[in-house]
Amino acid sequence: MQYEELIRGILENVGGKKNINGLTHCITRLRFKLKNESKANTEAIKKIKGVITVVQSGGQYQIVIGNHVPEVYKEFIDYTGIKVDSSENIEKPKGFVNQFIDIISGIFTPIIGVLIASGMIKGLTALMVAFGLIKIGSGTQIILQATGDGLFYFFPIFLGYTAAKKFGAKPFIGMGIGAALVYPAVAMNVANMDPLYTLFSGTIFQSPVYLTFLGIPVILMTYSSSVIPIIIAVYFSAKLEKLLMRVIPRIVKSFFVPFLTLLITVPLTYLVIGPLATWAGLLLGQVLLSVYNFSPIVAGIVIGGFWQVFIMFGLHWGLIPIGMNNIMTLGYDTILIAGSATPLATAGVVLGVFLKTKNKSLKELSFPAFLSAFFGITEPALYGITLPRKKTFFATLFSVAVAGGIMGFFGSKSYIVGATGIFAIPNFINPETGIDKGFIGYVIAVSVAFILGLILSLTIAYDPKQDNLEQLKEIESEENDGLNLELGKNVLYELQSPIKGQILPLNEVKDEAFSLGLLGKGLAIAPEEGSVFAPANGTVTTLFPTNHALGITTEDGIEILIHIGLDTVNLNGKYFYPEIKQGDEVHQGQLLLTFDKEALEEAGYSLVTPVIISNTKNYLDVVETEKNIVDYSDKLLTIIA
Repeated sequence: MQYEELIRGILENVGGKKNINGLTHCITRLRFKLKNESKANTEAIKKIKGVITVVQSGGQYQIVIGNHVPEVYKEFIDYTGIKVDSSENIEKPKGFVNQFIDIISGIFTPIIGVLIASGMIKGLTALMVAFGLIKIGSGTQIILQATGDGLFYFFPIFLGYTAAKKFGAKPFIGMGIGAALVYPAVAMNVANMDPLYTLFSGTIFQSPVYLTFLGIPVILMTYSSSVIPIIIAVYFSAKLEKLLMRVIPRIVKSFFVPFLTLLITVPLTYLVIGPLATWAGLLLGQVLLSVYNFSPIVAGIVIGGFWQVFIMFGLHWGLIPIGMNNIMTLGYDTILIAGSATPLATAGVVLGVFLKTKNKSLKELSFPAFLSAFFGITEPALYGITLPRKKTFFATLFSVAVAGGIMGFFGSKSYIVGATGIFAIPNFINPETGIDKGFIGYVIAVSVAFILGLILSLTIAYDPKQDNLEQLKEIESEENDGLNLELGKNVLYELQSPIKGQILPLNEVKDEAFSLGLLGKGLAIAPEEGSVFAPANGTVTTLFPTNHALGITTEDGIEILIHIGLDTVNLNGKYFYPEIKQGDEVHQGQLLLTFDKEALEEAGYSLVTPVIISNTKNYLDVVETEKNIVDYSDKLLTIIA
C-alpha cells in the first residue's frame, strides 16, 4: 500500500479500530466518528508525515490530508476493514444561546485590540489617582480619562460598524446609526429642559418625556456604552437595506438606500428599542428589590449571577436608580453590590485561561485583559475571552453568584458609588464605624470570586483544545481581514461567503467546467437573496461586460471567481446591477453587485453560483466550509498555502 505508514500512524493514535464508529471523507479530510475522542493523541497525529492538521468540530474528528485523501481513505478502509459510514454529519442549527454568543463575539472580535487598550488605560488612570500620582480634575487625568473612556462612551458607533459587517449591511450606515444614538445634543437638551409631560405616572414604567418625534413621545435612555440596542438596530437596518436594494431603482440606489435606512431605523430605535430596554430594566429592578426584601442571600445570588448579563442587555439601568436612591435616602445600598465582584471573578477566570492555554495569540490577549478586569474594566475580558468560550463566561457568572450570596449573608453595604475592581474595596467601609461585619464579608466575597473563577478556569471551565488554530481567528487583528496564521510551515487564508444561501458541492453543478474542477476548486451556493458581497479585501480584476460574473484578486494574491447563475451570460447584463467597476479596490463585506433573483428565476435560469479559487494550483489545498447554509459573514473557504 502506498500510504501504509500514514494509515498505521493514524489508526494507532485515534485509539485503534475499536474506537472508530465510522469514517467518511471530503475533498481533503478524513472524517472520523470516534467513540471517545479523549483517546485520540492529537499532537502525535499532527506530527505524522502526510498530516496537515487536525480539527475537532461538529462531533467529528477530522484529519486534514490533502487532495489525495480519497486514495488514503480507500486504503484505510481496505487496511482496517471498518464499516463505511456513508452519511455526513449535518451541522445542527444552533440554539438561542449559541446563536447569541456567536453574534456577540463576532461583532466584538474586530475591536478586541482597542477594547483591551482602552480598558488598560482606564485601569492605569484609576491606579494613578488611587496612589496620588495625579489629581482628579487635573489636565493629565482628564486627557487620560478621555483616552480610556472614548471608546466606551462612543461604543455604539464602533459596534454599528462591526455589527453591520456581521449582518451583511453597509458598515458606514451602522456607524451612522450608532452616532445618532450618542448624539450629544439629545442628552444636553434633556439636561436643560423640564419634561413636557410624564407617561404612566404612578407605575414602575413612569417615564418623563422631554422630546417627541412627529408627535410621538420619545422615552430616552443612556445609549453610551450600551451594546444590545445598537446591535438590534443594525440587524433591523441590514434587513431593511437589503429590501430597499431590491425595490429602489438602480439609478438612485446609491444614495436613496442609505437615506431611507437611516431615516427609518434611527427614529424606530429611539421610539421602540430604547423604551423597551428601559422598561425591561425598571421591571427587573422592582423584581430584584422584592427578592432582596424576601432573602438577601437569594437576591445576592440572583443579582450577582446575572449582573454581567444585565449589563449586556442594558437592563442594569433599571437597577442603578434604585441603588442611587438607596445611598441618597438610606446612606447605603444593598442592591448594586451583588454584581461588584464581577471584575475580580472575571480576572480570576481570565488568569486561569492565561496560565492554561498554549496558544500564543490567546496568551498575548488574556494577560492584559486580566489586568484590565482586575482594575475594574471587564469588557475586554468579557468580549474577547470569556463570552466566546461560553464555559468561561458561565464560570464567571457562577463565581459572582457565590460572592453575591456571601455579601447577602454578611449584610454587606456600599456607602459610595465609585471605582470598581480592586479599587472598589473602600466603597464598603462604614463611614461611621469603619471596618465592620459587612466590610469583612465583602472582602471575603470578592476573594472567593477571584479564587473560584481561577479554579474553575484551570479545571473544568476552559479546554485549550477549543482554541484550535483553524477555529480561532486572529482576535488581535483590528481589521479582522481574515486568518493568516502559521500552522507548521503552512499558512491559512479565510474567505467570507459573498452570498447567503445553501451550499452545494461543485460536482453537483450542471456545468462541466465547474463540476470537473477545470476552473479551480471551490463550491457553489444557491442564493436566498440577490446580493453579492466582497469575500475579502482586494481588487476587482475582472467584471464581465454582462455583469453576471466577476473576479477578485485578494491582497494575498488569491484569485476568486464568482459566477452568478448558469448560462446567465445569455442575458447580456439584464437583471444584474453592479455597484463596482473593474479595477476598484474593495473591502471585505462591501456590496459588489445585486441581481433580480425573482426575475432570473421566472426567466428559467438556475441561480446556482460557483465560487472558485482560479489559481488553485498555487496552493496546497482549498478547504470548503462544513455548513449546509451560509450567511454573508460566514467562513466559506480556507486556502492552505
